[in-house]
Amino acid sequence: MNHDFPLPPLSPRPLGAGPRRVLTTARLRSHGVPAAQADDRCRPGGAWQLLLPGVVLLHPGPPTSEERLHAVLLYTARERPPGRSGHVPGRPGPADSTAPRYEDAMITGLAALALHGFSSAPPLPSLGTIDVLVPRLRRLRSTGCARVVRAPVLPAPERVAGVPVAPVPRALADAVAGLADAGTVRRLLTEAVTGGHCDAAALVRELTAAGLLDRPQVEHAVNSLVAEGRAHAEDRLYRMVREYGLPDPLWNVDLSLPGGPRLGGLDAYWPQQAVALDLDTRRESRRDDGIPRAEYSRKREHLERLGITVVRIAPRRLRDAAEQQAAVIRTALVAAADREPAACVVVLPR
Repeated sequence: MNHDFPLPPLSPRPLGAGPRRVLTTARLRSHGVPAAQADDRCRPGGAWQLLLPGVVLLHPGPPTSEERLHAVLLYTARERPPGRSGHVPGRPGPADSTAPRYEDAMITGLAALALHGFSSAPPLPSLGTIDVLVPRLRRLRSTGCARVVRAPVLPAPERVAGVPVAPVPRALADAVAGLADAGTVRRLLTEAVTGGHCDAAALVRELTAAGLLDRPQVEHAVNSLVAEGRAHAEDRLYRMVREYGLPDPLWNVDLSLPGGPRLGGLDAYWPQQAVALDLDTRRESRRDDGIPRAEYSRKREHLERLGITVVRIAPRRLRDAAEQQAAVIRTALVAAADREPAACVVVLPR
């Protein structure tokens, strides 16, 4: 039996070789290789091997990491054949028009984090399975090196190293869902934020949507991360007040009515103008200073009924638009002269 037939040429790019040495049985048939001939070549000791159901590795040796990635995608994705990507001639398009286009599947979990460049994620060759995210209604099962993860709605993938990859927050949620070691969880979440891969708010939103924040190892890691993020935000707040010439406030105080209940803690308070500043970490943690999220709105409404202006600033706004935030505070301080005097409150160190 003649086993030789013309296969697509190998690309000179390292990752480009992956998909060309891994093909589906359907694609092999389109190259003129019948199923019986493919089965024959995939027998023990043959020139090929069946890597996943319907996915053939076109050499007898161990698959590379790139080949495993593409094999998992070929197994799970609705592959759009090369040349049918919808690209309009004359318009900018992919540099490699022969690269496979995968639909309704993307790499996620630890494999995705490795592709995103996480030093705390295991390297791809050490992963026994590769997580792949697909729509919930796809009829697929986990097998071999492919572990199927389902979602009602897929996020927009990012293309990394030639393959579609889940965004960092989603990849982290899928990775953390399978991890029990608190140290590993903490290292991954910390690197995500401190390494600039995503902000804490986006990460916590994804973990919340995945129902993972009640796991002790995740909760402890997030609490540490939020505490570290708050410390950085407070440093930026001190710097903003100093650099933009705002009057010095009273830092980190509690307000209460004379002989009455506690009104809440504030990051900064200008008593003469009755202007309060609160770092808005509601999106980055479920609680702050023991106050549930719902209490934030009530605290603000109560203070404003007493004539106190409350300015909320998200930590990322201090990082990305400090001058604008300083202008907001300055406007609130100046406007105090036109307001009715605020009620008398007691100011205590927090």
